[in-house]
Amino acid sequence: MKTDAVVFGWDVGGAHIKVSMVTASGELLDIAQWACPLWQGLGYLEQVIDHVLDRWPLAREAGARHVVTMTGEMVDLFADRAQGVRVLVDTLAQRLGPSTRFFAGAAGWLAANECADGWCDVASANWLATAQWVASRVSDALLVDIGSTTTDIVPIVAGRVVARGCNDATRLVSGELVYQGVVRTPLCGVSHRIVFRGEQVNVMNEWFATTADVYRLTGELWPAHDQHASADNGPKTEAASRARIARMIGHDARDAGEHEWREFAQTWRSEQMQILAANLARVMEAHPALARAPLVGAGCGRFLVEALAQREGRGFIDFSELVDAPNASLDLPEWMATCAPSVAVALLSLHGVREPTVAWFHSTAAS
Repeated sequence: MKTDAVVFGWDVGGAHIKVSMVTASGELLDIAQWACPLWQGLGYLEQVIDHVLDRWPLAREAGARHVVTMTGEMVDLFADRAQGVRVLVDTLAQRLGPSTRFFAGAAGWLAANECADGWCDVASANWLATAQWVASRVSDALLVDIGSTTTDIVPIVAGRVVARGCNDATRLVSGELVYQGVVRTPLCGVSHRIVFRGEQVNVMNEWFATTADVYRLTGELWPAHDQHASADNGPKTEAASRARIARMIGHDARDAGEHEWREFAQTWRSEQMQILAANLARVMEAHPALARAPLVGAGCGRFLVEALAQREGRGFIDFSELVDAPNASLDLPEWMATCAPSVAVALLSLHGVREPTVAWFHSTAAS
């Protein structure tokens, strides 16, 4: 296969890097995700780049096409977001080649030497890449991408992204960005009080357990998505997860049976669902046209999106249904939805958008 026959879409996050390989006709061929604790050093990014180039030799050739979106500039390895964008852009362009382009939303596709001035358009724009692709396929929808760490809730009306927020700060105000995920979120960030054996119990504000422990016990976390160390660096087993969630309320695993700890995990799940549902309601409130719109689910936690859709009597569309992959293996749709921004940025670079699909919804709440 020639290098100009494919494009590689990159989503460079602070905890994972996701890369997709798409043909020039828009067919997804392959996709992969690597854990990348970027806050611990740029060496982890370099290692992942090595893995990508080993997996797809075409990616290292001079004519290879690479397009990038990112959120990794937010990690505290960098003094600020502008420096983060500059360092990530320089590292990627040096390794992938000067023709690498960076997704900048309404500002288009930037070359590496344009990103220093346009850093604010490049920073944390991966949600917008996904939303623009969805908007080109579904006229009215609420995109809900639940990942390992965060949740994006993006309204789409009449084929246009109508988000109130345009960056992390304003999206946190509007409820369109929620720091809740299904792997890395510490349980003390889900609730400060929780019911156990019929009583409200204070939760320890310690990083004793994460949501990965909860969804291991509910059986909903796919093992391939469980790529980061546990809170205590211990085993990622049900027994170890029981011990960790017990510790959150001052207990040991032996203080209750397996069934009771599984029920307790369901209680944590319900707490997180309430947070997500409340923010979904906030986003919907500004857009009456979406009262009955379907939820488009993306991310490794989209099982919760489907549950939200069922609870609200809405339709549910898996992001993978919006991507052309006729020869997909059994697990490729799972990875398509999990790595949605990397797929979207590749497809947008090929197909473009016939007309602008972003219409910022001005609101005092997000200004």
